[in-house]
Amino acid sequence: MGHLDHATFGWLTPVLSYAMAAIGAALALRCTVRALGASGRSRRNWLITAASALGTGIWTMHFVAMLGFGVTGTEIHYNVPLTILSLIVAMLVVGAGVFAVGYGRDRGRALLLGGLTTGLGVASMHYLGMAALRLNGAVSYDPLLVGLSVAIAVVAATAALWAALNIKSPVAVAVASLVMGAAVSSMHYTGMAAVSVRVSPSGSELPGATAMQFIFPLAVGLGSYLFLTAAFVALSPTARERAAYASAERLTETAVP
Repeated sequence: MGHLDHATFGWLTPVLSYAMAAIGAALALRCTVRALGASGRSRRNWLITAASALGTGIWTMHFVAMLGFGVTGTEIHYNVPLTILSLIVAMLVVGAGVFAVGYGRDRGRALLLGGLTTGLGVASMHYLGMAALRLNGAVSYDPLLVGLSVAIAVVAATAALWAALNIKSPVAVAVASLVMGAAVSSMHYTGMAAVSVRVSPSGSELPGATAMQFIFPLAVGLGSYLFLTAAFVALSPTARERAAYASAERLTETAVP
């Protein structure tokens, strides 16, 4: 069995990956709160932004953490199409869960359906990303820990969507985002604890791309997207603020002779 190291760069990758998950969760929660206060095209657009932020945050968390993953006795490469597919799955399935909550008439049923869908999307993204690994050896999993990681993903997703439905203040959203980031990170490292690798040394070149060739630049690009989206959301007025502006304008027009 090869020795697995989940933090080859020390605390850098775990801390940075947690930050990505928390930022993605914060954006998703804020956008969902905006969506629930809007209607029509505006609601749809806020929900799309929420889904992309959450999907991007979770995917970036996973692969930033994977930058610190190493196995003694073998290099690690990534299958590019499978890695990209894991990102698409994260976006689409998480989006389905967010839209279920955003448009569900029965809040309880929508929460359960959205949490289950989003949680399974997170788990699917994780294990698709793991399927993209290319190394000199065979990867196996502990079924109990895999099941536990999926359960954590579903519970974390349900809790996040509950927060989106019930928490409105920025401070409460920030706290919920930190908890969600911790839950997503726990899911990731529980899933990684399920992994064991039997190394089979080989002189042949591994297929795929190295983490620095592919994962690192893509993670930087998606991380930049999260920060730019955060700036956009922070600068966009809420429905309450727009109503206050409109009311102030009407008062001004009425006061002018």
